Amino acid sequence: MEAEMGSPTFWDHSERAQRHIAKLNGLKKAVLPVVAFRKKVDDVGVMVELVEAASGAEQEMYAAELNDQVTAMVRELDAIEIGAFLTGQFDRNNAILSIQSGAGGTESNDWADILFRMYSRWAERRGFTVELQDVQPGDQAGISRATMLVKGENAYGYVKAERGVHRLVRISPFDANKRRHTSFCAIDVIAEINEEINIEIPDGEIRVDVYRSSGKGGQGVNTTDSAVRITHLPSGIVVVCQNERSQIKNRASAMNVLKARLYEKRQDEQRAEMDKFYGEKGEIGWGSQIRSYVLQPYQMVKDLRTGVSTSDTQGVLDGDLDRFINAWLRAGCPRHRNKEIQMDDE
Repeated sequence: MEAEMGSPTFWDHSERAQRHIAKLNGLKKAVLPVVAFRKKVDDVGVMVELVEAASGAEQEMYAAELNDQVTAMVRELDAIEIGAFLTGQFDRNNAILSIQSGAGGTESNDWADILFRMYSRWAERRGFTVELQDVQPGDQAGISRATMLVKGENAYGYVKAERGVHRLVRISPFDANKRRHTSFCAIDVIAEINEEINIEIPDGEIRVDVYRSSGKGGQGVNTTDSAVRITHLPSGIVVVCQNERSQIKNRASAMNVLKARLYEKRQDEQRAEMDKFYGEKGEIGWGSQIRSYVLQPYQMVKDLRTGVSTSDTQGVLDGDLDRFINAWLRAGCPRHRNKEIQMDDE
């Protein structure tokens, strides 16, 4: 692939060249860390020989250095292992994440706003960028729904772990009697599809509505009919985009999201596993949550799929989600499950 970049005609098609470079960089990110790690393993082997050959204070010094090196390598190997699980067809793609408030009224709207901030902070920690595509404010506080595009290497591979219902238990800031309330929000995640996936949508199957954008965004957004709502009539899927000042750009973004949702729906139908992506969330209420965030009477966030929990609730709400995402990726990996079975047999 690097040799192809040296061709005189490589930049004749700019978009194709950029896709080529992006794919090459992705392959390098997968391969080069493994190559570097193998070299470190060889270096550690040499250090072990030094420890065995030395004696006294010199041996203790080498042993301490060896221990530090191995400890750092364990963390590095953990990151390489997680990356090896991201082998799905669209794991490298950008992710379209939607937040929908559920049972709880104003409480759930505020919870949706908290989740929006949590995922924005998590994306920032990972070096991803977030583009807000649509947001619907709540009646009194927070938001009732929001859609964001998370852009970065393996964004969908990571974010798909968050699909499902999230439950919050806390003393309500909106209750004068300071009672404990439970709120629910649903997170839906789909991959942004690229040009390699061809989805044809006849004009007769969609209805396009335009209206004035709501919320902050500048005078040009709020005083023109720039927001676009596209309804796919056969399936009932509705997509809204209002983040751009241009109606044309908003329509293009909305069509991309609609194609991604239709592709995912068709994939589910072909596999006859609708619960894998949509049924998994179920009702946005009791008994269907994948993770619970309890702030009162005690502090704990627990993922009900993997059993991973932590008392650092503030850290989690500030975007520290990797422990839950990594555990979910490991639990879903066939090699990991086989390893667990072998350990149980032993």
